[in-house]
Amino acid sequence: MGGGGSTRRVTFEADENENITVVKGVRLSDSLIDRMKEPSSPGRQHRGAGAVNDEELKKRIAEELALERARRDSEAQKRRLKQEQMYVRDDFGKLLERERISSNEHLARAVLRERAATEEERQKAQRFARQLEEKDRELKKHDAYYKEQLARLEERSAQFYKVTTEQYQKAADEVSARFK
Repeated sequence: MGGGGSTRRVTFEADENENITVVKGVRLSDSLIDRMKEPSSPGRQHRGAGAVNDEELKKRIAEELALERARRDSEAQKRRLKQEQMYVRDDFGKLLERERISSNEHLARAVLRERAATEEERQKAQRFARQLEEKDRELKKHDAYYKEQLARLEERSAQFYKVTTEQYQKAADEVSARFK
């Protein structure tokens, strides 16, 4: 506000009364404007209350101009702040949208992985069921084979027993006949 030169132009307009001029919202009298238009000389001195009023008026004008600048700067800052807020909201909305899309994609991938794992488990269970059925059939074959073998062995054993018993009887009869 103080150090930089202002590029703002000040315009003077006369109002309907023709005796008061408006300077950027500040009302000045004609006599003050005339005095302000006159080049000031270092030797010139104001007298009495007029000098104090002029100085006070200059201070008041400067203060009001500073207040007006501050108000405009404040309004500009408010506009920039609103624009930044809108920008942040837009960015936040875009970020939320990207996060939602990413979350949905992650969820979809997780669902697909779960489905694939479930399908793999189902196929594994079917494979184990087939293997179990095949083992069961194989065990039944072995069971039938061994039962058949056992039946043959029992039949042979019975035949062998019969033959052995007959031979024993024959040998016992021969020994009895010899020693009688």
